[in-house]
Parts: sequence; C-alpha cells; structure tokens
Amino acid sequence: MRVIVTGGAGFIGSHVVEALLARGDEAHVVDDLSKGRRENVPPAATLHVRDVREPLDDLVLETGAQAIVHFAAQADVRVSVAEPVLDASINVMGTANVLEAARRVGARVVFASTGGAIYGECARPAREDDPCLPLSPYGAAKLAGEGYLGAFARLYGTPHVALRFGNVYGPRQDPHGEAGVVAIFLGRLLEGEQCKIFGDGSQARDYVYVGDVARATVAALDGEMDGVLNIGTGTATTVLELYDVCRSAAGSDAAPIHAAERPGELGRSVLDGGLAARAIGFRPETSLAVGVAATWDSLR
Repeated sequence: MRVIVTGGAGFIGSHVVEALLARGDEAHVVDDLSKGRRENVPPAATLHVRDVREPLDDLVLETGAQAIVHFAAQADVRVSVAEPVLDASINVMGTANVLEAARRVGARVVFASTGGAIYGECARPAREDDPCLPLSPYGAAKLAGEGYLGAFARLYGTPHVALRFGNVYGPRQDPHGEAGVVAIFLGRLLEGEQCKIFGDGSQARDYVYVGDVARATVAALDGEMDGVLNIGTGTATTVLELYDVCRSAAGSDAAPIHAAERPGELGRSVLDGGLAARAIGFRPETSLAVGVAATWDSLR
C-alpha cells in the first residue's frame, strides 16, 4: 500500500511509519519539521517537507497514495488556549486540506483525534457515543476534524476512521514543550531534577504505549469500518501511581514536590476500548511498567 503520513517525523507518526515499512508498505512523510525531526524518518521512507495548511493535491497524485494517515497537528493544549486561531489554522484547515487531497484519488483517511480533550470529565471509561464536551480549542478543533471527516464521507464517500487516543507515551516523546507527563517525569529523573506534581496527584489518565497506538493505526488503515474508535487501555492510573512506575524504571528514590492544582484540569479521563476490539481487533499489549521501562531505556 502507498501511504502518506502527515506529521510522520513526529513522536507518534514516526512509529506508524516504521510499522508501515515493516510490513512492506511504501511510506511518504509530510512534515514541516517545526516539531518533527529528520532523524525520526526511516531511510526507507520519503520525506516531503511541507505544511499541511497548504494543499496536498499534487502530492497524492504524484505518489498515487491509497491512504493518508493524518497526524500533523498543533498538539499543545496550552498553545490552543493562548492562540486559538493558530490552533484552528493547523488542526482544522490542515484536516480539510488532507480530506480534499484524499477525495481526489479516493484514498482512505485515518485521523488522529483525542479522547480526554474531547470527552471532558467522565466517571467511567468513556465510550464513543458519550457526549463530547471539549474544554479547550485543541479539543474543539479535533472534534471539528471528526465532523469534516463525516461530512466528506456523506458528500463524496471518502472512507475514514478517527482514532481517539488516550495519553500516548513512549520513545521519541520530547520531554519538553507539549510532552506528556511520562516524558517529563523521566526527563527530570534522568537529569537528577525533582519532579513536580500539580495538586494531590489523584488525577487519573489512560496511558497507552506508542507501539500499541501504531499497531492500532495500521489495523484501522486495513479495516473497513468508518467512524470513530477509542484507542486506550481502559485502565485509570493516577499521577502518583505513574510517578512510582517512572521512579522504579529510573532506579530512583527521589520524592516529588507538589504544586498548586492547575485550573480546569480533568480529574479523570479513561477510554473504553471495546468497540476497537470488535471492529479492528485491537487490544493493548504493553503494560505500563514495560512501556515506561522501554521509554527510560530510549532516553539514556
């Protein structure tokens, strides 16, 4: 299969590119390298340095792409709050450009969406048919992207699936910028710095390993289902529990420091993966301890 991966030089996208190449697919990476890195792109893939805010029609025609996996995004919730217009220009207009290009050649689109930023607070693991209550422009933009996918499907028959990810972690996640807490904790432990926990640390999240996410993405690419799927573990892990796992992987006995709770932070965000198991056969395989240990090994 000939596949374009936008954001393929980034954290999750590069793992997806590797998974595609491993099974013999032809991978083309679209990335403006503002966050992604050249060294993340395997030699067997072709890198096209481009911005998704610009049309991609010529590239899909040139490559004969059969599918587009869309990971390119402005992924920092804080940036989306401070600069919502910038966030929308990348996350909404970029998605519209991908869909316009896909319909030119009838390519299937796999869209990287988000779980926690779309569902909001949820007492039990969130299901795909639960209300969507985004608390940030980032979550609103991802939900808008899902809306565009549905509209293009109805207008043009564009095959698609949107994957709502839990908190993805693993090797190549930058411990700076919009990084997740696993990368931040491990990065600080590596530097011998004290880790900071906001509030009492009881906030719970669904941490899913990037290798599992790449596997789910490829399965969704091959699948025939159109619509939305949660990709997570269904397991709630508190920040305090996560810190203990990170500290164990690093062989550290350092205690964290606590800071004031951040306003508007979700108390609980966990995803129900039952539909993904039925629709594309995806079940997470990597435990938190194993995944964090692999991430720690990649940083050293």
